[in-house]
Amino acid sequence: MKKFYVTAILSAILFLMFHSASAQKTEAVCYNPNIIKDTTKKSIKSMAYSIVGVDSIKINYHSPGVRKRIIWGGLVPYDEVWVTGAHDATTLEVPKAFVVNGKEIPAGKYAFFTIPGKKEWTVIINKNWEQHLASEYDEKDDIVRVKVKPKKNEHTERLQYFIESATDKNGKIAVAWEKLKVEILFGLK
Repeated sequence: MKKFYVTAILSAILFLMFHSASAQKTEAVCYNPNIIKDTTKKSIKSMAYSIVGVDSIKINYHSPGVRKRIIWGGLVPYDEVWVTGAHDATTLEVPKAFVVNGKEIPAGKYAFFTIPGKKEWTVIINKNWEQHLASEYDEKDDIVRVKVKPKKNEHTERLQYFIESATDKNGKIAVAWEKLKVEILFGLK
């Protein structure tokens, strides 16, 4: 009888441990959403991460797929603010001051938006990083806006960000999706 109680108690403890662990399970982060076996129609939680000099730069975003849809001027309308991903605002985290388009931006966490156009895009770094889609976007929170020309690119099924360093202090942030790529240059202080 004593053995039964010990087994029952151990079983209950194991059940509670398993249940607690599965309740705390978080969504995995993908560093390259285009190399995994794509079995979901959902946007994949993704991250771009790079060391520039001795500083780390991180972009968190949700990566939607093309899935035979018309993206530019369809799913993503022209001339409207876009979260440049899916779900929550795409975030850019830089541990020290950096410069974009001649504007110095303090170290911190920011939202990354774009306004896609047929021939020109506006890339926006905005201080309100904690928002869903662009529903709370307010232009007065913009820190910098940069006009860029989109480039033709090979087909990229899932939206993907890249952080590339040119030197210990300079680099570029790029986002590619469908058959376009947009880039902005930055420098660390």
